[in-house]
Amino acid sequence: MTASETTPTAVGKIGFRRKFSAYVSLTKPRVMELLLAVTIPTMFLAQNGVPNVLLVLVVLVGGMLSAGSAGAFNCYIDRDIDRLMNRTKGRPLVTGEVSDREAIVFAWALAVVSTLLFLTINLLSAVLSVCAIAFYVIIYSLVLKRRTPQNIVWGGAAGGFPVLIGWAAVTNGLTWTPVILFLIIFLWTPPHYWPLSWRYRDDYKNAGVPMLTVVRGRVTVGLQIVLYAWATVAATLVLIPIGEMGWVYTVVAVIAGAIFVYESHALYARALKHEDPKPMKLFHYSNGYLSLIFLAVAIDALLPF
Repeated sequence: MTASETTPTAVGKIGFRRKFSAYVSLTKPRVMELLLAVTIPTMFLAQNGVPNVLLVLVVLVGGMLSAGSAGAFNCYIDRDIDRLMNRTKGRPLVTGEVSDREAIVFAWALAVVSTLLFLTINLLSAVLSVCAIAFYVIIYSLVLKRRTPQNIVWGGAAGGFPVLIGWAAVTNGLTWTPVILFLIIFLWTPPHYWPLSWRYRDDYKNAGVPMLTVVRGRVTVGLQIVLYAWATVAATLVLIPIGEMGWVYTVVAVIAGAIFVYESHALYARALKHEDPKPMKLFHYSNGYLSLIFLAVAIDALLPF
């Protein structure tokens, strides 16, 4: 059976709680949480202290809606392949808890409301929010995901937009500092996501998605992960002179970065020996690594020296 021949699982009338939960699931909350976790520290750095609380609240709500919109559009676009993958077969458009029409209306509504919210701050943050949604939906989901094993590399650009939005919301402009923060997330995405796609390689293969872990051997993937891990750490160190970072950020970037590189090399070494690469170990650490980097960004912005 091909993806185009599959149909949603039929469900009867469902209650409010289940329906609400299904709509929340469309927004990909875990992705949303990670994006918001990098936005707030960026705002602290842009302000060089604590930004206006109301501004932070508006950016958080607008960011949630913007990221949720992109996630809902992605669920709608990928509903055919989601039915073929064990990891995603429980998504609302697969189970039938949300109809195709409901999902697309929901996605557009979130996009419109998020844009209006950012317009109350400034035009630049609103434009960046629209660009983030468009990039994730059009460039990544529609153009790249099913056509190239480099899909997630460029998909990482969408994940970098929240730091640009957070900086623009505070300063109504952009400098090299948010660009480096954007670069950190862009370079971090492949060594973060490829281990996950390694774990679910068979899912992607069955769905016909050409992830690097599907079309290339373990050694090649492991080497790519190592190279991107080194590039990520290099970008975090470049931020020190560009963003005038202090000792807290410097220590965290060096130590956490060293562990990140070590874990990447360990995965590669296991691949070379034809052992279980244990990809989820690096995946879980990569989440904590990015959180530590941006927590250090926020702390540095609050210190008087």
